[in-house]
Amino acid sequence: MSAEISTPAAPVQAPRSFGRTVKNYVALTKPRVMELLLVVTVPAMILAQGGLPNLWLVLATLIGGAMSAGSAGAFNCYIDREADRVMNRTKNRPLVTREISDRNALIFAFALGVASIVWLYFTTNWLAALLSLAAIFTYVVVYTMWLKGRSEQNIIWGGIAGCFPVLIGWAAVTESLAWPAWIFFLIIFLWTPAHYWPLSMRYREDYAAAGVPMLAVVRGRTTVGLQVILYTWATVVSSFLLIPVANMGWTYSVVALASGIYFIVEAHKLYNQAIRGNEGKPMQVFHASIAYLSVLSIAIAVDPLLPF
Repeated sequence: MSAEISTPAAPVQAPRSFGRTVKNYVALTKPRVMELLLVVTVPAMILAQGGLPNLWLVLATLIGGAMSAGSAGAFNCYIDREADRVMNRTKNRPLVTREISDRNALIFAFALGVASIVWLYFTTNWLAALLSLAAIFTYVVVYTMWLKGRSEQNIIWGGIAGCFPVLIGWAAVTESLAWPAWIFFLIIFLWTPAHYWPLSMRYREDYAAAGVPMLAVVRGRTTVGLQVILYTWATVVSSFLLIPVANMGWTYSVVALASGIYFIVEAHKLYNQAIRGNEGKPMQVFHASIAYLSVLSIAIAVDPLLPF
C-alpha cells in the first residue's frame, strides 16, 4: 500500500485594502513628475491672462492636466515594466510588485487619457484638449516606445512632452498660442536635459542593466557634465527672452538672473568634479534644477500681478 503524498497548498494572498489599491494606482501616474509639470501650468495661465484668470478655469485646467500627465505616466509604467524589474530605482512600482495587473494598468492609462481630453474639451476649449492628446502621444509613442531604448538623445526630444503643460495652460485662457507661451515652452525644453542627465548619472548602473542608452551610460562623466553645462546656460539665456517678449518687470528679471546664476554654478561644480575624475554630486544638480524651475515659475506668476 503506497503512502499518500500531500502537496502543500498555495498560500492564500490576503486581499489588499481599498486605500492600498488607490495608492498603487496613484503611483502609476508618477505623481512627483505630475507635480513638477503642474507647477508651470498656473504661471502660464496668469501670464496669458495678464492677471489672475478665472479660478474655476484654473482648477479645471489643473484637473485635466493632472489626468493627462497621469495617463502618460501609467502608459510609461506599462511599457517599461520589464525594464523596471531590473532597476533598483523602480523595483517598487506596482507593476513590478504585481500589485496591479498589466491589463488593469493599461485600461487605467487609456481611461485616464480619454477622460483628460474629454474633460479639457468641455471645461476649457478644443485647443487645450488637442494639446493634451499631443502631450500623451509624445511621451508614450515618441519618447517611451521609440527613442528611450534607441538613442542617447532620447530625453531631449522626448522631453518635449514635459513642455506641453505650458501650452495647455495658455490655450485654456486664450484658445490660442502666442510667443510668450512658446518661449516658456523653450525654457522647459532646454531645462529638461540639464535636469534629467544628472539623475541618469546617479542611476547609471540601473539604466545600463535595463539596456537604456541614457547619455550617462554611453558617454563618460566629463561629456555628460559638459552637456549639462551647455543646456543649463541655454536654459538661463532663454529665460531672459521673456523679458522683452512678455513685458516682464523687475521682479522676474532679478529672480531669473539670481536663480540662473545658482543653477549655472551647480552645473559647473559637477563638471569640475568630472574632469578631475570624481563622481561629484549629480543629485545636487538635479535638485538645483527643480529649485530653479520652481522659483522661475513663481516669478512668472507673480510678476504680472505687480505694478512694476
